[in-house]
Amino acid sequence: MRRNLRFQLFWVGSAASELGSTLSWLAYPLLVLALTGSPTQAGLVGAVAMGAEIICGIPAGALVDRWDRRRILLGTDLVRMAAMASLAVALLADALTMPHLLAVALVNGVASALFWPAHGASLRSLVPSEQLPTAYAQEQTRQHAAGLAGPALGGVLFSLGRAIPFLVDAVTYLVSFVCVAFARVPRRPETPAEPQSMREGIGEAFRWLWDQPVLRAAAALAFVINLVVNAMKLPIIVMVATPADVGLVMAALGVGGLAGAAISARLMRLLPTGRLMLAGVWFLAAVLPFLVLPLGTYWAAVVLFFAMLAAPALNIAIEVEIARTAPDHMQGRVHGVIGVAFGGATPLAPLLGGVLSQYAGAEPAILILCAPLALCGIAGLFSPALRAKRGLPRREAPLSV
Repeated sequence: MRRNLRFQLFWVGSAASELGSTLSWLAYPLLVLALTGSPTQAGLVGAVAMGAEIICGIPAGALVDRWDRRRILLGTDLVRMAAMASLAVALLADALTMPHLLAVALVNGVASALFWPAHGASLRSLVPSEQLPTAYAQEQTRQHAAGLAGPALGGVLFSLGRAIPFLVDAVTYLVSFVCVAFARVPRRPETPAEPQSMREGIGEAFRWLWDQPVLRAAAALAFVINLVVNAMKLPIIVMVATPADVGLVMAALGVGGLAGAAISARLMRLLPTGRLMLAGVWFLAAVLPFLVLPLGTYWAAVVLFFAMLAAPALNIAIEVEIARTAPDHMQGRVHGVIGVAFGGATPLAPLLGGVLSQYAGAEPAILILCAPLALCGIAGLFSPALRAKRGLPRREAPLSV
């Protein structure tokens, strides 16, 4: 993989973008809380960004299979850079309004809905089939390294100046733009799809996913896991309170993810994808309630570290299965559909977390949110696909490199 310079450039660009997104993700609720003092309004901003990404995810995936993938990646980087720069300028001029903030969240969500299916489809064409697990492990390292550095950096930068995190985020999109340009990302699938309407193309992707029993069951679990974990972040922010401490506590997610990436290969050898998902939901249901123990500010960091240990193996197993089985001309649609299936409820997560924090309190909100995980773990015990001792037979789709 070190010799695959195109992939490494592609990875550096997405790593920069991920870092910027992570630090601005923390800066959003801190900014709204500083301006309004309302956890509900802080949750609303996150809900708008996530909602736009989810609602546009499926049609965006279909467009990725029709349009020039390289231009999609470059164009969405420029749009997000301009949006974040406008937010920083408004803050510096002391002219930021809530509609402006919501508009930036909306634009970022729509642009991200196009960027990530194009990113997933392009990665598959930059890496040979036998190197896919290694490539996705490196992708997980990127994601969790950003999760480690981003929150802490975001908290520190916000303490130095409210506009600084958003200005830095704009610069990271510029870095991503340059790296994608030099990586020479393939423009279109090598084997184009048969001409069909967008509706027919989306229907084809849904039918393909429905015929994958493990992915179908895993999507149901991932739907609930993503809702709970994303909703829980705002109660944790309220519980910890100070920006610098919030950044350090949330950085534990990145540390846990990096440690999980290091053990992901062993976990994937021990358990097939279905059993990994089932074990993961039970693990989270057992660990996350410990967040409410009154053992000091940084106890939450310890709990979040352990909660993240299983996440990389789950993500890698699912990504590799999609990359190897879905045809190249369907990669954009499949990534769009699976993104919506896995994260369909996450737009409600910040709003749910904010409402529960405001009306029930941070600690009760965390306990309430843990209940669906236990219920999903019980339901998953009755799924033959999740309980299967071996992965189901599959036919690998040809890769173009």
